[in-house]
Amino acid sequence: MQLPKIKSALAIDNHTLLIEFDNNQKKKYDITPLLSKDMFSPLKNPALFKAVKVEQGGYAVIWNKDIDISEYELWNHGQTMP
Repeated sequence: MQLPKIKSALAIDNHTLLIEFDNNQKKKYDITPLLSKDMFSPLKNPALFKAVKVEQGGYAVIWNKDIDISEYELWNHGQTMP
């Protein structure tokens, strides 16, 4: 199955992303469960979390070279917005 690519990503509070996909569907994704993992712990810093960007190509959202979340994870575990 072809997953939709990420069109935009916005931090809407200190731990929730609003993701828009190229099929115009929007999902909310809460990173709280990830914060216990070492790789994601820097995102407890609100300033860093709000600096989220979409990777070129739309395959992930990224913060720096070490921290990213794939479109697969966001699409399958994000909460669909009406």
